[in-house]
Formats: sequence, structure tokens, C-alpha cells
Amino acid sequence: MRVQPFNDGALPALNAVLQSIESARNARAMYLLTLAFASSAWLLTLAQSALGQETGWMAALWFGSAFFALFYGTNAAGLMLMDEARGLPSREPLDALRDALGLAHRLLVVVSAVLGLAALVVGLALALLWACRLPVVGTALLGVTVALMVPMLGLVALTLVALVGPVAAPAIWAGLSARATLALLLRHARRRFAHTLLLSAAVSLLTAAVAGLVSFVVLAGGRAVLNLAVLAAGVDIAPDPFMTALFGQGLRQAPGAAALSAQTAAARTGAGAVFALGLVVPGVIYLRGLSEMFLALCRVDELPPEIRP
Repeated sequence: MRVQPFNDGALPALNAVLQSIESARNARAMYLLTLAFASSAWLLTLAQSALGQETGWMAALWFGSAFFALFYGTNAAGLMLMDEARGLPSREPLDALRDALGLAHRLLVVVSAVLGLAALVVGLALALLWACRLPVVGTALLGVTVALMVPMLGLVALTLVALVGPVAAPAIWAGLSARATLALLLRHARRRFAHTLLLSAAVSLLTAAVAGLVSFVVLAGGRAVLNLAVLAAGVDIAPDPFMTALFGQGLRQAPGAAALSAQTAAARTGAGAVFALGLVVPGVIYLRGLSEMFLALCRVDELPPEIRP
């Protein structure tokens, strides 16, 4: 069967990716992603406290719980955004969490399989480098090894970052099994590698642009509030703790630091909420962009039934 040229669907695919910015209005997905980020951050704080008390097993437990909360919460939000991208009624947050618990482990299987293949390539590189120590052919073999392994390892890293994650996650959200997702990844790597990478780069650039705009809004608004509070309203807010809290730094009081005033502490709490919201908006747009990218790739390709969402 003739495969439709990607150029015929390139502009619609890019347009679909750009339309993912509309997901910033999906309040339920943002709520779910905020819950995932907040719970994982709280669990990481508990893990750091356990490390400070030298209870390694408890720290490992909290670290595992933080990964669990972030991984399944993010996948639940991804399921809701995939529904939105497919034009379906978005499922409720509790339903999305339940479905994520039943589906998201497939992504771990896919990533583990791909990382296993990448480990084989790294092992081959190590074996060749070890062989370069041989007295007779070692020097010449080193030149050949460098010429082969530099692009090969670079392509492996690029594939992991720009192909596996961006395609595997929405494939799982669309209902594919782990085996079908691996087959789809192999198909894209063989037939649409460059196209997939470009669309993945477009999603990342869009997310970075939104993150930059959010950072500008937070910085400009924070400076304005600080100046108005101190100069106009006479509210005592320490500038450094307030501004650092807007960007997620200094949310916990350092040991031995001077106590903050009640007004500064209250303002810092509000700044932490602003930081959480600013982190969630690019996250929701990125997840929706991955869903749009996956659906666009499916529309321009005639997928076999076994890997069709």
C-alpha cells in the first residue's frame, strides 16, 4: 500500500501541535498535574529529611513514593489530554487516575526494553574500546571505533530523548500495548525518523516558549507586587525570600537563618502557589503537544492493524 508523503500532512501536523496551547484552559488536567507535582515534592522533602536522619531505607521508600506519584499522576493527566486531542469527552480525574494505574506500567516496560537495547550498544562500545588496548591493532582500531561510536552513541541518545519518550507515552495513552508501542517505535525509527524528531522538537520549542512567557509574567508581576506592597501599602515583605520563592527556591527555611516576618512568610506561601501554577502550565501544554504529535503521525501513515490506536 502506498504511504502518504509526510509533506502532505506536515502543515496540519505543525498546526495541531500549535493548537496544544489551548490545553492551558483544561482546568481538570491542570489540577491533576498540580496534585502530582505537589505530592511528589512533598514526598521528596520527606526523603531528604530521612537522608538527614541517616535512615536510608525510609529515604528509599519516600523516593519510590515520589516517583510513583509523579509518574502515575502525569500519565493520568496525559490520558485526559489525549481524550481532548482526539475530540472525545475528557474523563474525570479519578477515572484518569484509575486508568493510569492499569495502563502506565506499559510505558515502563517499553522504556526498559529500549534502555536494554541501548545498554547493548554501550556494551559494544566498551568492548571495542577495551580491544583498542591490544598492542598490534589497537591504535588503528581506536580510530575506527571513534568514527563509528561517536555518531552511533549520539543517535542512540537522540532517539531516547526525542523519539522514545515523546512517542511511547502518547501511544500508551491511546491504548496501545507495550508490544504494539515497540513496533510503532521501530516503524517510526525506520520510516519517519527525521519527521518525528522535527515534530518532537516543535513540541519542545512550543513548551519552552510558553515557559519563557510564564517566567516573564511571574518576574514582572512579582516585582510589581513587591514594589506596590513596600512603597504604596507599607507591607513589610523581604525581597529576596519572596522573589526566590516565585521560582521555587528557598521555600524551606535554611538552618540557622533569621526568622522571617509573618507578612514575608505569608507572601512566600503565595509565591509558592504561583510557582506551582507556572510549572503546571508548560507541563500541560507539553503533554497535549505529545498527544497531538502522535495523532498527526498516525494520520499521515497507514499503520498495520496490530499497531493502530
